Amino acid sequence: MKRIIVSVTNDLVTDQRVHKSCTTLFNNGFDILLIGRKLKNSKQLTRSYKTKRIKLYFNKGFLFYAEYNIRLFLKLLFTKKDILLANDLDTLLPNYLISKLFSKNLVYDSHELFTEVPELINRPFKQNIWKFFESSILPRLNNQYTVCDSIATYYNTKYKTNFYTIRNFPLRDSKQDSTNFPFEINSCKIILYQGALNLGRGIELIIKTMLFLNNTILVIIGNGDIEKELIQKVINLNLENKVKFINKLNPAELKKITPLADLGISFEEDLGLNYRYALPNKLFDYIQAKVPVLVSDLPEMKNIVSKYKVGEVITDRTPKELASQINKILENGKDYYNTNLEIASKELIWEKESKKLIEIFKNLN
Repeated sequence: MKRIIVSVTNDLVTDQRVHKSCTTLFNNGFDILLIGRKLKNSKQLTRSYKTKRIKLYFNKGFLFYAEYNIRLFLKLLFTKKDILLANDLDTLLPNYLISKLFSKNLVYDSHELFTEVPELINRPFKQNIWKFFESSILPRLNNQYTVCDSIATYYNTKYKTNFYTIRNFPLRDSKQDSTNFPFEINSCKIILYQGALNLGRGIELIIKTMLFLNNTILVIIGNGDIEKELIQKVINLNLENKVKFINKLNPAELKKITPLADLGISFEEDLGLNYRYALPNKLFDYIQAKVPVLVSDLPEMKNIVSKYKVGEVITDRTPKELASQINKILENGKDYYNTNLEIASKELIWEKESKKLIEIFKNLN
């Protein structure tokens, strides 16, 4: 049985893509060890495959990346391995070095255009360091895949690579269990945002838009860098009764909340190539829960919505006009999109997409 060591920089709990990949590979006869990091509030894990979390002294900035990569290198150095799977650019260097030292196959999963994230765009020094690693290693890889066609095309054009696309679809959910919100909703319509509370996600826009929507509640589920600022904005606009925050939930808990929504939103802004090519997990989670969507006019999201007719694309990002578009969707109701959502929810699933993953690992170069 071949041992695959999988590397990430998060604490493993909420990374659905990596968990699905590890489970798929484990179920197909591979011995899996997933390595991440341990945080103060990390929850206990129960997985069918092996996991290891590394406790660090530093948890942000340059020192975090330096410490984690050194510790990861040492862990990989002294652990049995047959195949290495690096997730994103921040785990690639130690995996690449070990693959060369031991002549082992290295597989790379790029979850995003790492060097084009908003946190790096205005920090050219840091961005150039990551670009150096990217340009030095990617052209030398033989086995790689990413989350959407646009990113695959970007890498293949820039570095003459051969990236495949494995989209981050959810597992098929036939149960559709649901729970109740921890607040009164009465007869209000529910707009749902689920995901990271970071810059560029369009969360500020939907909060402002709530000023022009009646009998509607915006539910924001998640945590992130701008969480405090968003809460303060809601208070400043006197929207406490119309905007509700729920802390980040694990995937099982989130699946029970999502079907309660009348509309799921993904309002990413065009802040560089990483967001322009975004194909967020939440879009497919909404579809799987049979919730119509409203998304930014960006190529990957627009393509899904246009192809499957499961919602609408934003036509005007001013709050008043956006509210008018939302009202029309809510007036149509979920039933208007139900047939198309049913079709899409059966097609856009991990059970189908993961076949590409198995092909890659059974035919490594």
